Amino acid sequence: MNVSASVTQFNSPTPQSLPMILDSLPEPAIEGQGCPPKARLQIDLILLAIEALELGGSEAMLSFAEELDLKGIVKDRVNLWRMRSTNPIRRAHLRRPLSIMEAKALVVIACYIARRLTVVIRQLLMIYQQMVEKQIPLEQNLRLSNYLERFRTHFKSRMNLRRSGGVLALNSDEKLDELAISLLGQLLFCTGTAGMQRFWISLFDGEVE
Repeated sequence: MNVSASVTQFNSPTPQSLPMILDSLPEPAIEGQGCPPKARLQIDLILLAIEALELGGSEAMLSFAEELDLKGIVKDRVNLWRMRSTNPIRRAHLRRPLSIMEAKALVVIACYIARRLTVVIRQLLMIYQQMVEKQIPLEQNLRLSNYLERFRTHFKSRMNLRRSGGVLALNSDEKLDELAISLLGQLLFCTGTAGMQRFWISLFDGEVE
């Protein structure tokens, strides 16, 4: 009976059993238990940029969830989709909260994938800078063009552009390209010293009480 009780206790999720990596991100001083719309939007966009960078990006997110002991939060593809669909400009927007714990897990996963892609991200940003300085059209570089095209395709298929008007004002491919490049910069920021913590805190700028 004691053994059975021990097994039951071991299998029951408790606050103490949450992965320690989540403790590296501070609790935001905001009202309520869920993330504000701005944070939900930004987290989903960062993950969208990862998908544009890497074919099979969503599979990589699930693999990192397992590797980082976050499967208790990011359980499977459907669970991941539901969390990302809390983004208010998603076509299939779900009116459910994104808990702070869920947001932390997604940020940790995004930052760890960004670290693995650091070289690629740096190269794309360098190519972009050189092409802008020389006034060469971005589509003339295959790698950069592929990233931008995939990002635009993902964004247009998943986001409601009418909902984005008041938030991002993305009314052209040029604006989407600017967003895609900006997200590359944010991903690189995540790979720096304390980048994960600084990115996390930035999500709640203007939201702190």
